[in-house]
Amino acid sequence: MVDVIHKEKAIDKEVIFASIEEAIAIAAKKHLDTEEAPIVNIDRKTGNITASIGNKQIDTITLGRIAAQSAKQIIVQKIREAERDKVYSEFEAKKNDILTVSIARFEGPNIICLAGKAEAVLPKSGQVPGESRRVGERLRALVTEIEKRGTRVKIFLSRANDDFVKRLFELEVPEVSDGIVVIKAIAREPGYRTKIAVYSNNAKVDAAGACIGIRGSRIRNVVDELNGENLDIVKWSTEPDKFIKESLKPADVADVIADSNKKRATVYVAKDELSQAIGKGGRNVRLATLLTGWEIDIVEVKGKSEEKNDAPEETTSNTTATEEQKNAINNSGVDASTSSGDISNES
Repeated sequence: MVDVIHKEKAIDKEVIFASIEEAIAIAAKKHLDTEEAPIVNIDRKTGNITASIGNKQIDTITLGRIAAQSAKQIIVQKIREAERDKVYSEFEAKKNDILTVSIARFEGPNIICLAGKAEAVLPKSGQVPGESRRVGERLRALVTEIEKRGTRVKIFLSRANDDFVKRLFELEVPEVSDGIVVIKAIAREPGYRTKIAVYSNNAKVDAAGACIGIRGSRIRNVVDELNGENLDIVKWSTEPDKFIKESLKPADVADVIADSNKKRATVYVAKDELSQAIGKGGRNVRLATLLTGWEIDIVEVKGKSEEKNDAPEETTSNTTATEEQKNAINNSGVDASTSSGDISNES
């Protein structure tokens, strides 16, 4: 029996023996109505069972009858728990890694996937808006949580998590996986646009260039996996004005005045750059705010014909991060950047 379970469930033989011994001991204690459970041993070679309470040996015939009748359900339960623990350990080691799964079925808004012999859930919160899926399709997703629920293991996946993009770059860019290029911060609106702040620990390696690749080959592979989501690569810097200026790419910024006490910046742009600086629905400036951790005000720079007696007029955007967003940014260790690369068709 032990060999069969070992082969079918891929559970270590010693775990199976220990589970059977414990189950028989529990059943024997109940059957014999003793204060303490007997010590049960199974010979690993012959399969012979011995048991004792203190110095008193328990008749093996009686013990065999108990094992067959009373301990059966306990043994089954123990084997299921051992199987659950094995699956849990396997996927716990894969937490925050990307997993390739196949879609088995849909349960309401959730997508149930097969990950080897285990089932994984891609909840609605982990799905990217605009993506459509079908049964049998293979997809890649980030393992975010693993939970034990009774005798089952619940594995949760996400494609909307910021770390999904980070892990994709680690797979596509050797300099990132080797730690030469560091991803300092990510600001993302899944399905629409992502801004990534990068920094190089090696002066000879251009962080943005490494992530973009020759003719955009590396970043394009990530974009393809994200089904066309726009990506901006921004060089991280400790100087707030430089980081804020580059975080608003692809817009061309004329000037940045940063107030370190209030952590608020006024950004001046030409009229024809205003729409790009703000972005569709305010997305560009909103993501720049999240990426840098600074509140950003966009101000239009007047042309000479308009400059008669005062400073530039503030025209459009005042984007302020919520307290929750600020805390998330502060925890990421972002200070500020310098130069950017992007694949984008969005204003």
